Amino acid sequence: MTDVPDTPGSFPRRPLGSTGLLVTPVCIGGGPLGSMPDLFGYDVSAERGTETALAALTGPFNFLDTAAGYSDGESERRIGAALRRIGGVPEGFVLATKVDRDLRTGDFSGAQMRRSVAGSLERLGLDRLPLVYLHDPEHISFEAGMAPGGPVEALLELQREGVITHLGVAGGPVALMARYLRTGHFSALITHNRWTLVDRSAGDLIDEAVSLGVGVVNAAPFGSGILAKGPDRFSRYAYRQADEEVLRRIRAMTEACAAHGVPLAAAALQFSLRDPRITSTIVGVSRPERIAETARLATWEIPDELWETLTPLAAPRRFWLY
Repeated sequence: MTDVPDTPGSFPRRPLGSTGLLVTPVCIGGGPLGSMPDLFGYDVSAERGTETALAALTGPFNFLDTAAGYSDGESERRIGAALRRIGGVPEGFVLATKVDRDLRTGDFSGAQMRRSVAGSLERLGLDRLPLVYLHDPEHISFEAGMAPGGPVEALLELQREGVITHLGVAGGPVALMARYLRTGHFSALITHNRWTLVDRSAGDLIDEAVSLGVGVVNAAPFGSGILAKGPDRFSRYAYRQADEEVLRRIRAMTEACAAHGVPLAAAALQFSLRDPRITSTIVGVSRPERIAETARLATWEIPDELWETLTPLAAPRRFWLY
């Protein structure tokens, strides 16, 4: 992977697969800033969310990820409010969003994709979208996703119409994500919770994406929080209770990091950042100050001997999500 130099003191920008987009190794995730208390366990006010979006748009990273379905569009609304404050998307900044099924009815049709894109454009205050992901297609079969009149066909039409520049796919099950990549329609991939200090499910998927020239974006390096807060403060991995064996291994990781004076969160983030196959890593934030904190974690000095200790502590394959 070639890093493209940027201004002194900033993070380098890397090519995102074959898209032509240049992005920083950290992408700020817009899920928490929209307020999703059922998922993250806390509320985020509209003003705090907008201030967080503003910090993301003007901070050291040039990549921001959101979705139409986050908080029923509230994440996009708050990002849109921040964009109005600064007069639009900054030069060279990459704002990505995701199209969603109707979360009330489950409708995942091509018509729903058009409605989802139209809603995103309105909330963000934009007339085109540089990067749009098909979000969580595991809620329908692959055959339904690819069927005439289905979501992929609609997104390809929107791309031909110039409303969308680049298409990506974002979801969980690695085998399904690989099937979508093999269609040749997608130039970016988001995998989440499946390439972390604990879970290595996405290893083969990431290899395949790279071989296809698809840009890889790795989300949830903290496994929904446990690899940032530690298992004694937060015992859920990927939004569900972690197995005791997984907790034991994360406790051992926490102790190893402490012995080297390294925050567990720094190791969890840099596990993804140091992988040359991964273009950018998504870190969700809900406060403006988290932007600078994420930059510190991304640049924390970690000795090689700590990586040698952490690597064999990954959970056994039977505990991986796949």
